Amino acid sequence: AKAAGNFYVPAQPKLAFVIRIKGINHIAPKPRKILQLLRLLQINNGVFVRLTKATTQMLQLVGPYVAYGEPNLKSVRELIYKRGYAKVNKQRIPLTDNSIIEKSLGKFGIVCMEDLIHEIYTVGPNFKQASNFLWPFKLSNATGGYSVKKALHFIQGGDSGDRELKINNLIRQMN
Repeated sequence: AKAAGNFYVPAQPKLAFVIRIKGINHIAPKPRKILQLLRLLQINNGVFVRLTKATTQMLQLVGPYVAYGEPNLKSVRELIYKRGYAKVNKQRIPLTDNSIIEKSLGKFGIVCMEDLIHEIYTVGPNFKQASNFLWPFKLSNATGGYSVKKALHFIQGGDSGDRELKINNLIRQMN
């Protein structure tokens, strides 16, 4: 199959939603800096991240402090509609109508909520501007609590690290 070149490799997910689940104490400088770069300054903050080689390595380094995975369209839509805030002139403004989006992102062809959701979900050419325009999502504590220990990796029955498609359940609990 390899010689013929007819084997199928599933595409890597392009989009991740990262939620900070650990507090601010006892974090080494390097992971702390990465959390700052990801704009995850408070516990239960969430951001959309484009998955590249660089961001994947960053997420591995901050794995113990965050939960991340591949959100589906329903999750992206619910988050933006319910918890979406815009960053306009360094201020946090609720996304009440499309004019806010049009003023800031109109030049990139994003004029309404659905354009914004589409750009984020498909990781389009203006993903960076769209993602930066959204203030980091302030989520509530997971209803029903976390699993046994949130410090353990997801594979070991904890909460931190990569949980791929299961991130959607966590988003439901926290939104």
